[in-house]
Amino acid sequence: MKPLLALLSLLAMPVMAADPTLYGRYEYIGLPEIGETFKAKMDTGALTASLSAKDIERFTRDGEEWVRFRLATQGAGDKVYEHKVARISKIKNRADEDDDGEGAEMAKRPVVDLELCLGDEKRTVEVNLTDRSSFNYPLLIGAKALREFKAAVNPAKRYTAGKPGC
Repeated sequence: MKPLLALLSLLAMPVMAADPTLYGRYEYIGLPEIGETFKAKMDTGALTASLSAKDIERFTRDGEEWVRFRLATQGAGDKVYEHKVARISKIKNRADEDDDGEGAEMAKRPVVDLELCLGDEKRTVEVNLTDRSSFNYPLLIGAKALREFKAAVNPAKRYTAGKPGC
């Protein structure tokens, strides 16, 4: 009877997930489809990832919604990228809120699925397109992408993964 009880108690134990990989507040992220590596801010307070883009134009191709854009990054040049739209996100612009939280505008942004490379790990994540040229980091990695990478963030660290190896 005791071996059976021991076995049952083992089966009742919770399964522990693998430990997350610890990254710094800022990391280098490669975008293989675009052929660029960016300094990115790892932001646990943001839900989705954001890439700095300009001249964002939605259009239809073969009955599906697509988006055309240029990078809004330093030295990006005039190359135009086209991607199928995964969805349209509604982002609350907190800068527009007054003290009681009223009055915030909802911005609609196209979201595309992009491959991101962090260290030696490659994942496809949802990335919304918006002009981030007024920010220090052209790429923001939000909580959804952090989960895809099984990442934890130590805000005291920077660039712990080094340059992307994918």
